[in-house]
Amino acid sequence: MMRYRIALQMDKAFAGKIEPKLLRAAARAALEHEAAPAPGELTIALTSDAALRELNRDYLGHDEVTDVLSFPSGEVNPETGARYFGDIALSYPRALAQANVGGHPVSAEVLLLVVHGVLHLLGHDHVAPTEKARLWAAQAAILKSLKAPITAPAE
Repeated sequence: MMRYRIALQMDKAFAGKIEPKLLRAAARAALEHEAAPAPGELTIALTSDAALRELNRDYLGHDEVTDVLSFPSGEVNPETGARYFGDIALSYPRALAQANVGGHPVSAEVLLLVVHGVLHLLGHDHVAPTEKARLWAAQAAILKSLKAPITAPAE
């Protein structure tokens, strides 16, 4: 029986830029760290700035590009009993730009964004200072367990 199923959708322009196993490992690490119910599923889309801007505008009312968006679900598949945690959309161009500014590999930035996105799917937020501290601590612990070269976004 599957514990977690992570589906990937990669724009053709970015296919081959990031190893799919890296995306799945980051998502699984976050799910396991947070003791997410199993079986569970989520989808990660690696896409463009334009796609993230459109999603941000259409669903959140912010007409601007962002690096990662999370769309929590929580529905349960009646056939399998698997909880669908939701969808994460990542902008590869934004991740690449942020990695260049931070002086680390784009793969490290993508790890950070996947972990951050999964934590949002699981209910973490960063509106209140206490919630932001909880999210950042969980994110750092997960990235450290993955031996990522970064554990927090550049401020």
